[in-house]
Amino acid sequence: MDRLTKEKRSWNMSRIRSKNTKPEIRLRSLLHKAGYRFRLHARKLPGTPDIVLPKYRTVIFVHGCFWHRHNDCANSTMPKTRIEFWESKFKTTVERDQDKIEKLRLAGWRVIIVWECELDKNDGLLIRRISEELRGG
Repeated sequence: MDRLTKEKRSWNMSRIRSKNTKPEIRLRSLLHKAGYRFRLHARKLPGTPDIVLPKYRTVIFVHGCFWHRHNDCANSTMPKTRIEFWESKFKTTVERDQDKIEKLRLAGWRVIIVWECELDKNDGLLIRRISEELRGG
C-alpha cells in the first residue's frame, strides 16, 4: 500500500525530469572537458537522444538504472507494491528503448548507453570507454 495520497504521489512523479538530469549534466561536463562538442536533445532523431555527436554520427542516452532496468545493478530494484503495474511499466520502457536504438542504427547512427551508476564511478574509465566507441572500437 502506498503511504502517499494519489495527489502527492502524482506531484512527486511530476518532478522527475526527462532531460537535463544531474547524470546527464555530469556526462556533458565530462565530454566537454575531454574536448568533445555535441548537440542536445535532437527532436528530429528517434527517441530524442540526450547527447548527439554529429561529427562521429553517434548519439548517447543517459539511462537511469531504475527506470531503464540496468541488469545486475543495485539501483535497479523492484518496488514491493503494485508489482504487476511496475513489471508492465518497466517492460514497456525497455521495449521502447530497444525500438529507439534499432531505428537509430538503421538510420546509420552509432548508439552509446551510459548508465547512471557509471557516473558515480571512475570518470576516466567512462570517458575512455566512450572515446573507444567513438573511434569504432
